[in-house]
Amino acid sequence: MQNLNKVPQITLAFWLIKMMSTTVGETAADYLNFNLHLGLTLTSAIMGVLLALALVIQFKAKKYIPWVYWLAVVFISVFGTLVTDNLTDHFEVPLKVSTAVFGLLLVTTFWVWYAQEKTLSINAINTPKREAYYWLAILVTFALGTAAGDLISEDFGIGYLHAAMLFGGVIAATAAAHFIFRLNAVVTFWVVYVLTRPLGASCGDWLAQPQKYGGLGLGVINTSWFFLGAIALLIGWLSYRESKTSA
Repeated sequence: MQNLNKVPQITLAFWLIKMMSTTVGETAADYLNFNLHLGLTLTSAIMGVLLALALVIQFKAKKYIPWVYWLAVVFISVFGTLVTDNLTDHFEVPLKVSTAVFGLLLVTTFWVWYAQEKTLSINAINTPKREAYYWLAILVTFALGTAAGDLISEDFGIGYLHAAMLFGGVIAATAAAHFIFRLNAVVTFWVVYVLTRPLGASCGDWLAQPQKYGGLGLGVINTSWFFLGAIALLIGWLSYRESKTSA
């Protein structure tokens, strides 16, 4: 008998939590790295262990469990951010290069996934192999989104707010292409999934960074806790609804 689908349905709540998790990924990585002075190496090691534990719990689950799934997403968001930050800060890899490499890696992941499973649909994440491809793709989308977001907002110098507006506009255009022009659902899902990473990160930086750097100066601690609280409330509501549905 096939396992149940291990990922959530695509709803407004899904996209809200996804975007806020990317914001937390950006601000939490900055907080651990700079505010707590852990440094990139130690922060990456800690988050790598936490991500591995979260994924073990996720893979062992027999069905979609909201808090388990979204815990893995939050940790993979932070870790994906750190992957790009390490390449940029430790190895001095230009953002243009890391963006291109992660883009190629994502295409390769999708190609191998489709070659073996004949589908990229997230409505059929019901085997360990498909789930492994799914989480690998998500990790690459976060690293790619971080690189692309930093490239646009920092290297191109358009600022955090304008970057957020740009990515938001592209997401809206992609959604319109799906709902109005019937562009393939799988393609539009993954395009938006990638773009919500730089959108969330740009929003997080705009809220957290000092005003002299183009932000509102709310700080990474306040921004992180605000979005973590919002995520927790939404996950609590989803868990309650899931329990009612399965009862």
